[in-house]
Amino acid sequence: MNSKVSVRSCDKYDLHEVYDLISVIYKKTEGPDVNGKRVLLKPNILSDLDPAKCVSTHPVVVEAMVRFLQARGAVVIIGDSPAVHRKGFRPEKSGIARVCQVTGAEWVDFTLNPAEIRAGKRNIKIAAAVKEADLIISLPKLKTHELMYFTGAIKNSLGLVPGFSKAMQHGIHRDRNGFGEFLVDLAEAVMPDYFLMDGIMGMEGPGPGSKGIPVSSRVLLGSSNPLALDMIASRIAGYNPMLIPTNKTAFFRKKWLSSEADIIYDGPELSTLVLPDFKRIPVSRSSTAGLRFILTSLIISIQNEMK
Repeated sequence: MNSKVSVRSCDKYDLHEVYDLISVIYKKTEGPDVNGKRVLLKPNILSDLDPAKCVSTHPVVVEAMVRFLQARGAVVIIGDSPAVHRKGFRPEKSGIARVCQVTGAEWVDFTLNPAEIRAGKRNIKIAAAVKEADLIISLPKLKTHELMYFTGAIKNSLGLVPGFSKAMQHGIHRDRNGFGEFLVDLAEAVMPDYFLMDGIMGMEGPGPGSKGIPVSSRVLLGSSNPLALDMIASRIAGYNPMLIPTNKTAFFRKKWLSSEADIIYDGPELSTLVLPDFKRIPVSRSSTAGLRFILTSLIISIQNEMK
């Protein structure tokens, strides 16, 4: 599998600059041909909040990718399932609904007529748009995650699971390793065709929601290989990549990489991008951390949606 990862430094959300960098990254990593294709763009919209909070993929990155794809002949649709997902949801506060308006990309409601797929040992609901699209492009956000330590390309596919079906998985898989196994099962079952990570502004501290702290991480990263991308991104955040449950699980399955040395890296010297003072989630062996995270996250997400 293509293991190329391209990284470019970027310190502001300027539409033209981000568009140009996407063009370079996509070419360097041999992104898929989108001409004549219906492309589902899947940002990370954990909760519909102001972009400055860094909870969601920034609308400038979403818009730049939409315009990049449209310029290459794609028909673009956009969708995601937030933590608390009601029918008719539109990401107004995060600015992504406006992206749909100004670009003509269609927002799709993931709660309508979901399909069913097999992920590992379980059947699970999946957005109908997954089956209807020719290609899926994932736009994860560089963030910490209190349960998984780090959330990136592999975990972003969880948003393809709509509504309560997603929340149920947290109840079924209550510890880090179990949830990591499930996330890799899901990513194997519905793996997007390309990943562009928004790390211009990331999140440190108690992420991935509104308790997290915005941080200037100053990078855009792209790859068609989710594990290769997450390995590089977690190193930029100062983590040992093999401490991240999704990385560890995927690595030992040998599906996307057989060795970290297989990653073909394109970009600035990686050591110059590492965030030395990045506030990481402390590594813990607590078996109850998962349950605490689930309950706290659901309460905070509900409160955000009621504001």
